[in-house]
Formats: sequence, structure tokens, C-alpha cells
Amino acid sequence: MKAVGIILAGGNSNRMQELSSKRAVAAMPIVGSFRSIDFALSNMSNSHVQTVAVLTQYSARSLNEHLSSSKWWDFGRKQGGLYVFNPTVTADNSWWYRGTADAMYQNIDFLKKRHEPYVIICSGDCIYKMDYNKVLDYHIEKKADVTIVCKDMECGEDVDRFGVIRMDEESRILDFEEKPMITESNTISTGIYVVRRRQLIEMLERSAVEGRYDFVTDILIRYKNIKRMYGYKMTEYWSNIATVESYFQTNMDFLNPDVRKYFFRETPAIYSRVDDLPPAKYNPGSEVRNSLISSGCIINSKVEDSILFKKVFVGKNCVIKNSIILNDVYIGDNTHIENCIVESRGTLNANSYYKGEDGIKIVSEKNHRYVL
Repeated sequence: MKAVGIILAGGNSNRMQELSSKRAVAAMPIVGSFRSIDFALSNMSNSHVQTVAVLTQYSARSLNEHLSSSKWWDFGRKQGGLYVFNPTVTADNSWWYRGTADAMYQNIDFLKKRHEPYVIICSGDCIYKMDYNKVLDYHIEKKADVTIVCKDMECGEDVDRFGVIRMDEESRILDFEEKPMITESNTISTGIYVVRRRQLIEMLERSAVEGRYDFVTDILIRYKNIKRMYGYKMTEYWSNIATVESYFQTNMDFLNPDVRKYFFRETPAIYSRVDDLPPAKYNPGSEVRNSLISSGCIINSKVEDSILFKKVFVGKNCVIKNSIILNDVYIGDNTHIENCIVESRGTLNANSYYKGEDGIKIVSEKNHRYVL
């Protein structure tokens, strides 16, 4: 592969509310057995990108544990490999990452020591499958300085949390706005970029000298009329999980058999760290419909249109509808849960009632099982 990979996984999102209070968004559990960053890592591995750097920062303990072994994504190799970079205090610098461009600049030695001519940059909070080789070939064919992977959103869909792109008939980018309040375009940036390595180093160094720290607003948007920037449109499934609503809907999309088949039955595969847990156990009295139940779960009641992550215990006479139950949750008897996301490692006492009335309700209870 002629490119090195960079995954930006250090961010937090206030729109995730309590869900991102103890973990980075890139570490959010997805579809029972995966983490958000697994999709970017798998795409890198499947595209034969042999050297990948993951830049972490906010509440990174859970993410770093997940990345503790590179073998799950086939990066355990003599040449290349998986590198995890946290902010580091040095004699020259005592700052945390002040933005995405600053995160790359603080690790610019990684880029300078590589020999690959191109860099593939993506975020760790998006769910999709992509062959980056196709984007790279397109980038070379267009003789582009920067290629941005973009996607047309459905009419009426809220795009104000994305970068919005306007292109000409040859797909050259004419305008690029970051999170505009009003826009006539429905083409958004997916946060996937291809750029020449030497040019990226040059832009990062100049940005640092000028005290500019964000890759999109301080580099891409500033250079849009100077550099040759092109858009590469993707038509396959893509979702960003950086809000409670999008996180909930993305998980629920996997209840659709076509989506599950696309991600988990069709090649290339999506890889993740594997836990040695027993299969889910369905006791007498359990009734499960249109749901995903992960390994280590014990079910004693009714579960419908829901996703249960690893090691969830559901007591007797419970009703769980249209909800997401994260890892290691104990649900006491006679509990009703509807339109909710239940935070991991929680204990829901018996005879409890939780229902999201005007949207998705986040349930976060203390775990009394581990209190001395």
C-alpha cells in the first residue's frame, strides 16, 4: 500500500451527553460486540494499509485497553504496525492536543519517518465499510492535492453538524463550510481524507507557526481555493455516531437483516477484540423478537426490537422494548425499559420503570454489585 493511515480518535462530543463522560466517542460500543473504532481499523487492514497511527486523548483508558493488542486487526507485523499516540509533555511542548491539526503536528515525526507517499486520514466515530485503495486511485487519477470522501444526504436531513461541500461537474470542490446553520447543499464530508504526505507535513508546520490547530477549518477550508481539492462520493452505508440520536439509530439499523448482511456476512470482514465469553443463555420465560443478544447474556424475560451488549442479565417478568443495553448491566425482576440507552456496568433495581417519552432516555445507575 502506498499510504500510511491516521485515525483521529481523541475527541469528545457534548451531544453524546453522559455516554461520553467516561469514554472517548471512538470507544463507544456498537452492535453488541464491536467498538466504533473497529470499523476504521478494519477498513485500514482490509485496504492493506500496513502502518496506522491512532491519536487518542479524551478519556482514553477504555480505548487504549481495546487497542492493547494489534493482532485483532492484523497489524502485528515486523514492518509497519499499529501505533497509539497520546498527548505527551516534552521539553518543547506541554499542551494537550488543541485540535485535529495540532494532534497530527505534535506527532509529525511519525509522518517524517515514513516513506509512503500518501496519508489516509479518518475519524474513529463513523460506521462504514470502504476500500481506501479506490479513493487513493481516484486521488492519483485526478492529480489532486487533497481528496475528501463525501456523501449525499437525504433531502430534509439535518446536516448542520457536518462539513458541507459544493462541487462542480468534475467533482472539484468549489466551497467547503464547516457546520453551517443554513446551506443549500446536502453533500457532506465523511471525515475521510487522502493527502500527499510531504504536503500534509508542510501544511501542518505552517498551521502550527500561525497558531491554527483545526484540520478542517484551519487547513482544508483555508486552502480550498489554493490546492486542488476533489470530492469522492460514496453511496454505501455511512453513519456518524457523535450524538445520542445518531448513536441509537445506528445501532438500531443493524436490526435490519440487509445491514447486518452487508457488514458481517459480506467480505471484507469487520474485526474486533474478542472476549472469551459463553454464548447467550435463554431460560424458561424468555421471549426474544427482532433483537441482537451478545455473548455472556442471561435472558429470563421479554426482549423486543432491542440490542443487548455483553454480559447483560435480565431478571424475571421484565419488558425491554426498543432499547440498547450496554455491557455488564444487571436488570432486576419486574423492570420495564422502553426507548432507552442503559449505560454499562449499571444495576437496575427490581420493579423499576424507565421510558423515553420525548426521545431517547439515557439510564445511568450505580452498580451496587461492586460496592463494598
